[in-house]
Amino acid sequence: MRYWWVNQNQTYRHEVDGGYLWSPKRNANGGRNPFYDSMREVSPGDIIFSFAETYVRAIGIAQSYCWESPKPEEFGAAGQNWENIGWRVAVEFHPLPTPVRPKEHMALLAPLLPAKYAPLQANGNGLQSIYLTEISAAFAGALASLLGSQYQILQEAALSVVPRPADDIEQWERKIEGQVAANTALAETERTAIIRARRGQGLFRDRVSKIEQRCRITGVDNPVHLVASHCKPWRDASNEERLDGENGLLLTPSIDHLFDRGFISFEDNGRLLVSPVAQRDSLHRMGVETQSTLNVGSFSQGQRQFLDFHRSSVFLKSGWK
Repeated sequence: MRYWWVNQNQTYRHEVDGGYLWSPKRNANGGRNPFYDSMREVSPGDIIFSFAETYVRAIGIAQSYCWESPKPEEFGAAGQNWENIGWRVAVEFHPLPTPVRPKEHMALLAPLLPAKYAPLQANGNGLQSIYLTEISAAFAGALASLLGSQYQILQEAALSVVPRPADDIEQWERKIEGQVAANTALAETERTAIIRARRGQGLFRDRVSKIEQRCRITGVDNPVHLVASHCKPWRDASNEERLDGENGLLLTPSIDHLFDRGFISFEDNGRLLVSPVAQRDSLHRMGVETQSTLNVGSFSQGQRQFLDFHRSSVFLKSGWK
């Protein structure tokens, strides 16, 4: 179990009522943000302290890993300067009957603030520049002592969380698919090819098959058991990229799932990367040896460019810790 602090002044009501956290992937200038990248490290069962208007107002229990998701429409003007695609985590929030104001307890809390990425100033004021940041077990314990029994019940509940799957990717991709189907500026054959590429079939699969002959992880080479998987996901790619054979790998369905959701990735030199949030036992059952130093072989220059996007924008790992 890990502990997180989220500042939610602008989006508290939307996120708590909606049962999620959402952040952009990057700052408005395109730069990386450690407090957005933290979303990629959340795991089911983690505890999240929700801070808004100077009070810890709710406790959240993470129900899922992070996934790519469009900006919630209900944010409205609150998110007008944020990019449209970001990170989302399902969270079961429990508003507190008796919120706690950290500012009134800084003699207890201040010595426990981390030197880097602290969620509060030493005087107890919040930091608007911070969205989601990890806090220590000691800091969480101090907050728990202030919250009393209303916290203890939730901590016990967090131990029995069953991870939820990402629940809006299919809907999001279907919406994009509908836009492609309605785009009369594209020839009908091109529209069909782009739509079939979403499922790893058709022209895209043919082009990937000229580069790849087997699953890089399992070694399966029977085409019947393989899916053409996008390195830069279909939902993020341009129409040209959706059909580019170098934007693909042939993978078995379970490995395709792990790759598409960011639980695994690859270095340019072929070394397998396994996300620190991935459940090791599940990966073992899917044929991924998480303790190995597996190298799946070299990639073309084009593949390396698409894999760079995958590592930076899909793979569930932060480079800030």
